[in-house]
Amino acid sequence: MSFKQQISLLRGMMEREEYSSVTGKIKINAAIQPAAKVIFCTVKMRCTLLTVWIVILCGTMYGQNYSADKPIGASAQSTPAYLKNAGIDQNLNHLLPLSDRFRDENGNDVSLGSYFGHRPVVMALVYFKCGMLCPQVLHGMGAALKQTSLHPGHDYDVIVASFDPTDTPADAVDSKQHFLEMLGDTSAAGSVHFLTGPQASITDLSQATGFHYVQVPGPDGKMNQFAHSSVIMIATPDGRMSKYLSGVDYQPRDVRLALVEASDHKIGSLSDLILLYCCNYTPSQGRYTVAVMRVLGLAAMGSVLMLIAVVYLLGKKPKLAS
Repeated sequence: MSFKQQISLLRGMMEREEYSSVTGKIKINAAIQPAAKVIFCTVKMRCTLLTVWIVILCGTMYGQNYSADKPIGASAQSTPAYLKNAGIDQNLNHLLPLSDRFRDENGNDVSLGSYFGHRPVVMALVYFKCGMLCPQVLHGMGAALKQTSLHPGHDYDVIVASFDPTDTPADAVDSKQHFLEMLGDTSAAGSVHFLTGPQASITDLSQATGFHYVQVPGPDGKMNQFAHSSVIMIATPDGRMSKYLSGVDYQPRDVRLALVEASDHKIGSLSDLILLYCCNYTPSQGRYTVAVMRVLGLAAMGSVLMLIAVVYLLGKKPKLAS
């Protein structure tokens, strides 16, 4: 029986007043009861299939708004466009603008190159009016340097330069005092330098280090804040970029190894040299990671030497007592 015939039969039942408008049910005679059951089951099944088809069609139309490279929720989770210009490029071995002029925390006009030539330099680019990320960077740098067992003025120097041209030497004084407290060595003031400068010098330094920042509005709507990366940098004594350590919580081991390597192994100990052999600096991660193959090579070499020693000792003939 076709679907049209089933509908016709149902309509005939209603015309014969076998449908009760009070109860909403069909008064089914015993003679046609099997046929009625078949009709109701077929209608119910087709309604269900129609509903499923509509749901699938709506889902397909909704899914066409998204591509494979833009998953659901990508709009809410994607990085704002202006932050894409606030990253870091690791300009390893790039020479810094040593001739550019800045002002130190005392207001003295100095060249950047006056702080190079003797020791490796730990650098950070911040702005002194920052109340969020910059203090965390300086705190992490001070805490890590404190635990390296290296001494400022003897093993390394520190340069913290502001990329905000509106920062003043007075702002630098306050930030330097807080940093020295974090470093736990107020006698290191002569080896810790907080600099401010004109926009031209700031631009040269940021381009040389690969440090990018973007000016953004603050809570009051004024363009007085900056979006930037959190990183500290290690430079060689001759003013070339050596290492970048990312984040705000820097491992003292990584900072120490970076300084030892930047000094061309002129500072540090034998254990540092062994660690440097067993570890590799990974630029993409901004930290040192274990060089597994080198460690396995050392272990294999040690095993061979021990085996040779055992064979030698076992091969020695005991001396006969006279």
